[in-house]
Amino acid sequence: MSTVHHNMSLTGEPPKHLSTVQKIATGLGWTGLFILTLSIFNVDLPFYFVWIALGLIVTGVVLYANDQYLGKPAGIKNDGVWFKNLTSRGSLAWGAGLLLTWFYIILYWYPEYLGFNPEGENTGVIGFFDPLSRLINGHAASQWFVYGVLYTIAILTFGYKFILKYRHNKYEILRTISVMFFQLGFAFIIPEILIRLNQPYFNPNVIWPLNYDLFAGYNLDKFFSAGNVGLIMLGFGVASIFVITPILTYFYGKRWYCSWVCGCGGMAETAGDPFRHLSDKSRSNWIFERWLIHTVLVFVVIMTIAVVYTFLNENQGRFWLSKDTFLISCGIFFTVLFSGIMLFKRKELAKDAKYGAVGFFVILLLIIALYYSTGISYGHKLREWYGFLIGAAFSGVIGVGFYPIFGNRVWCRYGCPMAAILGMQQRLFSKFRITTNGGQCISCGNCSTYCEMGIDVRAYAQKGENIVRSSCVGCGICAAVCPRGVLKLENGSKEGRINGDAVLLGNDVDLLDLIKQQKHDARKN
Repeated sequence: MSTVHHNMSLTGEPPKHLSTVQKIATGLGWTGLFILTLSIFNVDLPFYFVWIALGLIVTGVVLYANDQYLGKPAGIKNDGVWFKNLTSRGSLAWGAGLLLTWFYIILYWYPEYLGFNPEGENTGVIGFFDPLSRLINGHAASQWFVYGVLYTIAILTFGYKFILKYRHNKYEILRTISVMFFQLGFAFIIPEILIRLNQPYFNPNVIWPLNYDLFAGYNLDKFFSAGNVGLIMLGFGVASIFVITPILTYFYGKRWYCSWVCGCGGMAETAGDPFRHLSDKSRSNWIFERWLIHTVLVFVVIMTIAVVYTFLNENQGRFWLSKDTFLISCGIFFTVLFSGIMLFKRKELAKDAKYGAVGFFVILLLIIALYYSTGISYGHKLREWYGFLIGAAFSGVIGVGFYPIFGNRVWCRYGCPMAAILGMQQRLFSKFRITTNGGQCISCGNCSTYCEMGIDVRAYAQKGENIVRSSCVGCGICAAVCPRGVLKLENGSKEGRINGDAVLLGNDVDLLDLIKQQKHDARKN
């Protein structure tokens, strides 16, 4: 019979030693990793050992998760996260961070040390995966195939662990199954099938601007040369930007993508779940986060305009769209967009957001005017720099490598341009919000502690104020760990969505006047 624990301390009890099953599971997982390590050093292993290695890793995670969560009461326990070396920025955390960072550096820039040989036979760990790659896509493995396999296995196995941990919450179960499905089917299987069919590589899971290569010249050439299939891919990519994304974000907020579809978010939510409490909640960090992520967004917009302009410049007369028409259209589009936001949505913008919007708008128009007047074609160079600084160093090396140090959403908070666009749509145009019942809040702090996006949820809950933040990914963990049911994820009317005058006690406003005003607004609607 399971024991019910009544301790609601934020830190919980110091963690107990690993059980016998957990020790066995850990041994199995490390054995699988050891086999993969042997392959790096070109140890001659039979082809089926890749299945053994991956099977041992999966079995180890599943056994460990079963022993850790099954047989215990459902519900969130803090499980001594601040006592464990790995989850409290101890030596193990720094070691894991450095190891992951080293792996990403080798993967992105020195794949030859992993055995990748585009001119001949692969060796090392890349060659170790050759039989599996030929079975799936008919070609020898690349570093990206190996990474895709390991990435997918991580989301599937740790997703299973996540489901056991949050099995008391239907929302968490459904969205975890969703990210597992999209990673396996859309991000891994579909692109590999396309490769086998000699079609352009296309991952429908990744939308521009996260897919910053979508409009690169070499990609456009592949799409156009593939005939109808390529045009369908390009059309889907464009529709995702201007039709699918705005509609879904309007109804459901950015959570439909960041917490239900995105592979980066899927990895953060599953494998990165033990580190979610490490996110910085300070106001200074919030300001830094907003400026940095929107600067990256401006960078990717400029880079995209540059690469499309360069492509049109190099293919003059090939398409109905000329380079001049393209630049003029971009200028008109951004003028209309920014003017509309400042005219109709200025009340929803903070003062620094207004200044930032005007500043970024001026920068965009100046660069567009520069391209139009001088005909400069630096698109390829900008794409290279963006791919190096943001696409590789930020999203990979820092974004995942620093999970144990800065939390599991480093990339999503500070660098993802997709999150920035969805965040603006969510803040200004969406129906999504997290409602709070301030009278029920006991200020335990669980919600703020486990918010991976660095939002001080408790401050909103104490005032009974709706949480309408552009950074919120709607993961729902704040509601899942709340012992009083204070928080609720909702899609409702846009009227009264941002209720900054809500208070818990009547010290700031006259509560009777506030109630009368709310009743009056309700009758109007």
